[in-house]
Amino acid sequence: MGGIPVDAVRFYAELAEDNSREFWTANKQRYDESVRLPFEALLESLAAEFGEPKVFRPYRDVRFSRDKRPYKEHQGGFIQTADGMGWYVQVSADGLTTGGGFHSHAPDQVARYRSAVDAPSSGEELTRIVVALEDAKFELGGERLKTKPRGYDDDHPRLELLRHKSLTAGREHGIPAWLSTARVVSRVRDDWRAMRPLIEWLGEHVGPAEEPARRR
Repeated sequence: MGGIPVDAVRFYAELAEDNSREFWTANKQRYDESVRLPFEALLESLAAEFGEPKVFRPYRDVRFSRDKRPYKEHQGGFIQTADGMGWYVQVSADGLTTGGGFHSHAPDQVARYRSAVDAPSSGEELTRIVVALEDAKFELGGERLKTKPRGYDDDHPRLELLRHKSLTAGREHGIPAWLSTARVVSRVRDDWRAMRPLIEWLGEHVGPAEEPARRR
């Protein structure tokens, strides 16, 4: 694994300027060499510890979207532990991003998540995990309600966590010197290991979806 070439970042900057089939056709070999193959190698280097990886296709599904740009302006990879849950890594014009958590929110998953946040033992455990991630400069994300969910008091000690319908942690690395070197593997590995308590908490208390996720 020789790293992610800086040309991958340049490729996505140029694609953002010209997201056309003509650009893609002219630069397909460049995509393969600077993006897809290095990204596959990165994920394969992490598979033994984290699980079977998936490299996302570069094509956008535009059937139900007003945005008809045909190509994704980033390359993402995911190692799934349950439905919509696991570790994520991405390269784009902004550089490298690592992440983890759960982005799917089937109704039964949201119900189990909020029940676990509400319960003192599991809720306080999640609070400790979240505080540790924030102290380590990870940014919390995920879809959230603007108001409190029904059935919970305004003064609930974990109200902010209860607002979440999905919960992720991530770190934007930008374009560091190590991006194009073998060190990228250890940096992504270190981030994913730091997120492991969150992934394990979600796996224990939320788990796979038993109902289909609602279309957003």
